[in-house]
Amino acid sequence: MKMKKSMLLASVAALVIFSSCRKEKSNTNPGTSLEKSKAIQNELPETSSPVVRAVASTVGSNVTGYYIGLPARYDSTSKNYPLLIFIHGIGQLANGQNALSAVSTVGATHLLNQKTFPASFTVNGKSFSFIVAAPQFKEWPKAADVSDVINAMVEKYRVDASRIYVAGLSMGGGTTWDVASSLGSKVAAIVPISGASYADDKKASSIASNHVAVWAFHNSGDKVVSSDVSKQIVQKINANNPNPAARLTIFESKEHDAWTKATDPNYKENGMNIYEWMLQYSKI
Repeated sequence: MKMKKSMLLASVAALVIFSSCRKEKSNTNPGTSLEKSKAIQNELPETSSPVVRAVASTVGSNVTGYYIGLPARYDSTSKNYPLLIFIHGIGQLANGQNALSAVSTVGATHLLNQKTFPASFTVNGKSFSFIVAAPQFKEWPKAADVSDVINAMVEKYRVDASRIYVAGLSMGGGTTWDVASSLGSKVAAIVPISGASYADDKKASSIASNHVAVWAFHNSGDKVVSSDVSKQIVQKINANNPNPAARLTIFESKEHDAWTKATDPNYKENGMNIYEWMLQYSKI
């Protein structure tokens, strides 16, 4: 009887040891399993709308907060994403009356807010999804203010530093021109819309020499900012034989608002909307 009891205890002990070993083995290198999972997720195109949230946080001295749109599976991947900075107009400045939500009413930010910004774009057979950052400025932003935003986004999120793009409307369109001139080594492409700026030889030369891709938009009868502004800047850039050549689309309209149409993913030229067009270009 004692022998049977001893044999039974030995068998139980062996079973416990065996089970313990199996459990330990199954949890070996859990990080490797997670990395493999994220590697698989990296290759899958996004199918759900970007996740959008408002962030009340100062960036530099001129930003009170920003909207951020992240790919839906951002937390399930490990890859870096193209960054689009979208700059609002003067009517959305943080002037003591406008809340951060004012930024969500125009352009690409409005599309994000309405969940109509595409989940992904296919360019040259490859799928891309944007990180979209839309800062709210307190006063007319300079290129240095946008640089602060870019640096903050690169530090906080997984940004593909070779694919940084800037677009903006009216006031923001003017700043977009300045960004291309001052930060041309960092920015791959710009889309200034109804841009409040002026034609400047030095600015045009800098944009051309840094090979910043340009697609500008304006309405023909814009009474707030004349379309001559965009025409003259594009002409001066192209006089410097840039690669690629700057392009300009003029809509037949007397309104100032060219951005609703320009930022619409359904508006295409040569089979590409502005987002697909931007993704052709990178800083390598």
